[in-house]
Amino acid sequence: MVSILQILLMLLSVAQFIILAHIIMSWLINFQVLNLRQPLVAQVWYGLNRLLAPVYDRIRSILPDLGGIDLAPLVALLAIYALRIVIINNAAMFY
Repeated sequence: MVSILQILLMLLSVAQFIILAHIIMSWLINFQVLNLRQPLVAQVWYGLNRLLAPVYDRIRSILPDLGGIDLAPLVALLAIYALRIVIINNAAMFY
């Protein structure tokens, strides 16, 4: 059962890394450090967008419209942190 706990924590870490990579990449694209005309950058960017769009769309449907501010990645990261805390605090259930 410990292996299930470790797999769950690993999946949460991977999801956290993907969301953080998407956030940082969006900043770099907006500040024109990265250019979407470069094939590798465009492939990574569109791949991350397609991967995270279902998650962000569900969160955006719940959040109020704040104009140009998108809080969906922040809410997703907070949800991952909350799940991690719940899993770690209930780790005794896995032993």
